[in-house]
Amino acid sequence: MPLASIPSPSEGVWYLGIIPIRAYALCIVLGVIVAVWLSERRWRARGGHKGTIVDIAVPAVIFGLIGGRLYHVITDWQTYFGSRAIKEPYQALFIWEGGLGIWGAIALGALGVWWAVRNRGISFSAMADTVAPGIAFAQGIGRWGNWFNQELYGSPTTLPWGLEIDADHGGEPGVLYHPTFLYESIWDVALGFALIFAGRRFALHHGRLFALYVAGYTLGRFWIEGLRIDPVGGVDHAVTFLGMRINQWTSIAVFVGALVYLWATRNKQGVEVVVPPSASGADPAHPADQADADSPDTTTEDSGPAAAEAADRSGDDADTTGEARSGEAGDDTAETERAEGGGTDDGPAESPDAEDRSDADTAASADTDTDTDTADRADADGAEAERAEAGEAEAERAEAVAGDRPEGVTKEKNSR
Repeated sequence: MPLASIPSPSEGVWYLGIIPIRAYALCIVLGVIVAVWLSERRWRARGGHKGTIVDIAVPAVIFGLIGGRLYHVITDWQTYFGSRAIKEPYQALFIWEGGLGIWGAIALGALGVWWAVRNRGISFSAMADTVAPGIAFAQGIGRWGNWFNQELYGSPTTLPWGLEIDADHGGEPGVLYHPTFLYESIWDVALGFALIFAGRRFALHHGRLFALYVAGYTLGRFWIEGLRIDPVGGVDHAVTFLGMRINQWTSIAVFVGALVYLWATRNKQGVEVVVPPSASGADPAHPADQADADSPDTTTEDSGPAAAEAADRSGDDADTTGEARSGEAGDDTAETERAEGGGTDDGPAESPDAEDRSDADTAASADTDTDTDTADRADADGAEAERAEAGEAEAERAEAVAGDRPEGVTKEKNSR
């Protein structure tokens, strides 16, 4: 008779009235809570937003439970189907009775995480590295559900920490078994702390910390899986291939894949998005108060006042030119009237021939004066335009430096 042993719980279900409270489910839920809490802290430490992990955990857990159950039913199909089946096929849906394959849970759970982070614009690799230690701790806690269900135990042993198993769950009186659930729980918790240390010490990013978790877990799972016998009613229902259980082959394949990923990404650098652009304010390429400079339908913040001032200057120059021309036209008219009045009232009477010659000379002189005045006005207009352009250029340079048009330019323009 062994001197010491680990007893198994007499029951794994308690009832709150008519509501069953299953220890297996409680262990799973507690593991998820710890994983979410730790991952939330790690995500915020990386600069992520509060509540992101909680939102992503919902699809991850749902997909993970489905994937874990599918893997269990596929790899242990003899339990539910065939001549050796000890359960009805519909009992494959009874997830509370135990049976979640971690491989399927991680694979399909990762698909749920990928879908969630893709919709948020977050880097999947950054999220995977963040949740890796939490997943390890969750597995360590969840394994205690196997203890309550008296399942997933190992071969007989005489060690003082041997596990007692009831006859209803395949045990034999006076025989102890390796508590493989305890071995894996300790391994998972130690792995979680190792991942936290490695992440801080070596700054593993771009999925490398998650790959390290996968490699570490599969390494421990391989030798622990080799201890298990999983008898159900005295019959081993585990699927084997070439003398090893299918889960051992899966561990080898996944372990090699994790090492390949670590090697392939050993020098990978770059920024991983932990805050989606839509949640961090305006697009950095398009500030909220500034449109595209080359957009034909929009103007920048400074183009409005500049355009208005240019229009004002053009209007003022046009008014000044119009007034100058009106004044010159008035002076010509007055000069012509004085010339005509002087010939009639102030001078002596002349003969018709003299008057004709005088009128002709006057007309020729008027034409000459008109041409001269027109040329002068054209020159004046050209000079005025040049001065206006020079004033505008000077004003624009002053605006570029000081932001506002100097008062001297305004006064000079008005004086013109």
